[in-house]
Amino acid sequence: MKSRSIMLQGTSSDVGKSVLATGLCRIFARKGISVAPFKAQNMALNSYVTLDGKEMGRAQVDQARAAGLEPSVEMNPVLLKPEGHSRSQVVVMGKPMNSLSALDYHDRKKELWGHVTQALDDLRSRFDLLVVEGAGSPAEINLKANDIVNMRVATYLQSPVLLVGDIDRGGVFASLYGTMALLEEEEKSLVKGFLINKFRGDPALIGSGLEMLRDLTGRPTLGLIPYLDRLEIAQEDSVFLEGNSRISQGSLDLAVIGYPRTSNYDDMDALAVEADVGVRFVRSSAELGHPDCVILPGSKSTVADLMWMRDNGLERAIKDLASRGTSVVGVCGGFQMMGRWIRDPENVESQESQVPGMGLLDGITDFCGEKRTVRSRGQVISPAEALLPFKGMTVEGYEIHMGRTTSAMPIFNLSEGPDGASDPSGRIWGTYLHGVFDLPEFRRAWLASLGWSPSGEALSLRELRERAFDRLADHMEEHMDMKALEAILGL
Repeated sequence: MKSRSIMLQGTSSDVGKSVLATGLCRIFARKGISVAPFKAQNMALNSYVTLDGKEMGRAQVDQARAAGLEPSVEMNPVLLKPEGHSRSQVVVMGKPMNSLSALDYHDRKKELWGHVTQALDDLRSRFDLLVVEGAGSPAEINLKANDIVNMRVATYLQSPVLLVGDIDRGGVFASLYGTMALLEEEEKSLVKGFLINKFRGDPALIGSGLEMLRDLTGRPTLGLIPYLDRLEIAQEDSVFLEGNSRISQGSLDLAVIGYPRTSNYDDMDALAVEADVGVRFVRSSAELGHPDCVILPGSKSTVADLMWMRDNGLERAIKDLASRGTSVVGVCGGFQMMGRWIRDPENVESQESQVPGMGLLDGITDFCGEKRTVRSRGQVISPAEALLPFKGMTVEGYEIHMGRTTSAMPIFNLSEGPDGASDPSGRIWGTYLHGVFDLPEFRRAWLASLGWSPSGEALSLRELRERAFDRLADHMEEHMDMKALEAILGL
């Protein structure tokens, strides 16, 4: 069949485009259609490393896997990783291009559009159907002239568009109608219908609204999709955390530090899926309390986030808990913060050539200009008391970092060499390995060492997400007019 596409655009960020695109990838893959995801430009601090060592947005990774594919950077050619002060690191086709201000980035859009179209053409030559995702809203009239991710992509593909609105936040009819009103006539002609997402309540109460929306716009609503709770699919970016400080409930209390530039916080997803494990994000010493463990996640700007903790009292509170026996674990940037020193003589990440770390681990981090992006796998080797029972257990994941940390007490022997560090007790440790908790044997043994009682199936995060893809696809097929969608696609 000739390559086709369907594009999901939204009335704003966080309306559920990424999740719905994931569901469509699984729906069409189950029908035997060769389908691939695409998003021209992502802005996110949750990223992933492909098999060939390139970096891409996390949402397209899940979408690829829902389609039964290995993720590749053609599915997300441009990734923006915010650094603060209106600057972002720009990752193009999986490799860092530069750190640019918002204005400088807009000046580079013509160059980047070439990468977008090249990636699109490559995918169209290999797959029968593309499920394409936009970013934010296509009706940001002040930004449309430099668009490379919304209607410009739809126009290039001549792709039918479904406009997604989030009814949970209120004002969904105004958002859908207003977005349509601000589109150009050619763009409007590509919009074939609406999806109303995150619905809670009685569908009978909304029926007349759908009819009036159709009368006003001439477009049908193809789905009124109820809110789906506890869906183990990775969140694309930190917008999710703004209204969700707690991601799971349980008697075991894991406090994750939510600094301003938190990255790859989806490392916590594997912990949150276990029964009776509570994972919450904290931003002040008052919120910290007395958890069973403090977790320092990744950071896009390690020194800046360490200074933020130092200024607001969190560092002092964490060190006090550690001195009284509370476990502390750091991943990537969090691991770097826990050492004795962070040295950055070339100002790769900050303007400080050297700053003292938290002193929880006997490690020193040196920043360099080359980013390390690798997939890795290995075993626990630490002889530290609390980690000794885990010796020989397998861990796997990926590394994305600029710094290198030296330590005399590594805890993992990975395919790329020794990794991590611990204190002599083994209660306090850190690693560069994103995904360290994804495999169930190590994850459950470590949680049990904190006082948790295992229950339920021992599944990897990958296995849990496979189930989530099917659950999502079933849910969407039940609440969408699939015949109308297939007619739009000419299937």
